[in-house]
Amino acid sequence: MSTAILTGQPVPGSSIEGDLRSLGYDVRVAADAAETETLLAQVPGDQRVALVDARFVGHQHALRLGLTDPRFPLAAIPGAMTAQAAGRQALTRAMARENSSGGAAEFSASPEQAGATVAVDSLADRIVVALDDDGTDVHRPELGSLVAAVPADPQARNEARQAVASVDDEAVRLKSAVKARDGFFTTYCISPYSRYIARWCARRGLTPNQVTTASLVTALIAAGCAATGTRPGFAAAGLLLIFSFVLDCTDGQLARYSLQYSTLGAWLDATFDRAKEYAYYAGLALGAARGGDDVWALALGAMVLQTCRHVVDFSFNEANHDATANTSPTAALSDKLDSVGWTVWVRRMIVLPIGERWAMIAILTAFTTPRITFYALLIGCAFAATYTTAGRVLRSLTRKARRTDRAAEALADLADSGPLAQGLAGALKSRARRLPAFAVPAVALLGGGVVVATAALTDFGGPWPVVAALVYAVTSALAVARPLKGALDWLVPPFFRAAEYGTVLALAVKAGVNGVLPAAFGLVAAVAYHHYDTVYRIRGNAGAPPAWLVRAIGGHEGRTLLVTVLAAVLSASQFKVALTVLAVAVALVVLVESIRFWVSSGAPAVHDEGEPA
Repeated sequence: MSTAILTGQPVPGSSIEGDLRSLGYDVRVAADAAETETLLAQVPGDQRVALVDARFVGHQHALRLGLTDPRFPLAAIPGAMTAQAAGRQALTRAMARENSSGGAAEFSASPEQAGATVAVDSLADRIVVALDDDGTDVHRPELGSLVAAVPADPQARNEARQAVASVDDEAVRLKSAVKARDGFFTTYCISPYSRYIARWCARRGLTPNQVTTASLVTALIAAGCAATGTRPGFAAAGLLLIFSFVLDCTDGQLARYSLQYSTLGAWLDATFDRAKEYAYYAGLALGAARGGDDVWALALGAMVLQTCRHVVDFSFNEANHDATANTSPTAALSDKLDSVGWTVWVRRMIVLPIGERWAMIAILTAFTTPRITFYALLIGCAFAATYTTAGRVLRSLTRKARRTDRAAEALADLADSGPLAQGLAGALKSRARRLPAFAVPAVALLGGGVVVATAALTDFGGPWPVVAALVYAVTSALAVARPLKGALDWLVPPFFRAAEYGTVLALAVKAGVNGVLPAAFGLVAAVAYHHYDTVYRIRGNAGAPPAWLVRAIGGHEGRTLLVTVLAAVLSASQFKVALTVLAVAVALVVLVESIRFWVSSGAPAVHDEGEPA
C-alpha cells in the first residue's frame, strides 16, 4: 500500500484525508519537517510515498494526476509530491537537507509552476524546489482548469474552494481521457461515446489490458467471419471490425481515465493493433479463396505497404526528435496550414489514419468484395505514403539540423542489419566516408530495387535473384558503414523493409503454387512483428532488441539472401514448405524474446498513444 504523509497543521473540515484514502493511500500525519523525515524513513523503500500539505485545496483528479501516475519516479503538483521506489533516494536526500537547513530555504516557483497558487512555507513545495536544484527530473502534470493550491489565509482558502466548485472534476477527467490529437473518424464518430464506455469499465474494475484483449478477440472473430466467404459473414465482419476499433479506442481512454499504465499494457497496445489488422487481411484473403478469387498477393502487398509506411513514420521521428537547429520553411508552412481549422482535418484524413482506414475496410467488406477492398486499401495507402513521405523529404532537405548520436544509433537499430552486413560494413568503412551525404539512402534504394526487380522479372528457380541478393548485402553494408546522420538517412530503414518484404512477395508470386503466398504472408508478418517490437523498445528508451536476436534471425540482408537461395535450390512446392518453416522459426524466436522483455522489470511502463497512420 502507498503511504501519504500530511504535513503541517490539519484544517477543520478538510477532505484531504478522505481524498488520499480513496486514491489508495494510507494516511499519516506529521506536525513538522523532523517528524516527516522520521515517518518517511519508516515507509519501506519499495513503496510509493507522498508528501501533502494538510492545507491543500483542489480537485481529487488533480491529486490523482500528481500522485498516482506509475510512469514517473517523481511527480508533483502545488502542495503535494510523490516518489516511487526509483525516486525514494532523491527524496530522502532532499528531506535531510531540508531538516538540516531548518526549513528556512526560500521558495521560488519554477517555470512549470509559474501562475500556480503555492505557499512559501509548504514543505512539499520546498522539497520539490530542492529536487529541482539537484537537477532531478520531477514530472508536473498539466492540470488545465483543475485546481491545486495551498491557500495562505482563510480568504484565499474560500476562493480556492469556490474555484473547485466551479469546475466539474469528472467532466475534465472524461475529456482528458481522449487523445488531444486524433483522426476525424475517431474524434467525431468514436470518442464521443467510447469515453463513457471507458468510465463504465473503470467503475466495474476492468483494466485496459482486459479491454485490449477483448478488442483483439473481437477482431479475430471478425477475421473468422470474413474467412467464411459469405455475404452475411462479410457483413458481420465489417460490424465486428468497427466494434473492435471502438474497444481499441476505449482501452487507451480507460488507461488515461484511471491512470492504469503498465509494462504488459505497453506491449499489448503496441502489438495488437497490427496483429488485428493483418489477421483481418488474412481473413479476407481466405474468404475470397472460398469464393474462387485468389487475393493473397494483394493481402501481402497491403501488409508490406502499411508496414513500410509505419517505418517511414518511426524513422523520421527518431531522426529528428532531438535534432538541434531543427527549422524548416516547409515545417513553418505546415504550422500555418494547421492554424486553419478545416485544413487540419483534411490533412489528417488524407493520410488514412487507423480510424479512417478501418472504417473504409469495414464498409467495403460489408458491401463489396475482398478484391475491391484490397484495391481501395492499396490505392489509399499508396497515396497517403506518397504524400507523407514527400512532405518529410522536403522538410529534411530544407531544414538545417545537426542530428545526434542517439538518433544515428536509433536509425542503425531500425535498419536491423545482420552479421553479413555488419561484417562488410567494417571493411567498407573507409569507402563509405568518401560518399556524399545523399548517396547513403540512394545506395540503399539501389540495392533494394535491384533485388526486388530481379526476383520479379526473372524465372523462378534461377540464380539471378541470389546474385542480386549478394549485391543487396554489399549495398546495405555500404549504407550503414558510417553513422546515419545525413538529411535523408532516415529513409534507409524503410528502404530495407521494402526490399526484404518485396523480395519475399515477388518470389512467392513467381513460385505459382497453391499455398506459397499464405506462407510468405506468415513470414513477412513474423519479421514485421520483430521490426515493430524494435520500434516500441526504442520509443520506450529501452534500447533495441539484444544483438543475439538480430544475429539469430539473420538481419534483413541475411533473410533476403536465404529466401533467394531457397528459391534457387528448391522446387516451388518445397519452397512453400521452406517459407512455412522459416516463418514459424522466426515467429517463435522473436515472440519468446519479446514476451520475456515486455513482462520484465526493464520494460518501459508506458501506454502507447498510437500513431496517426
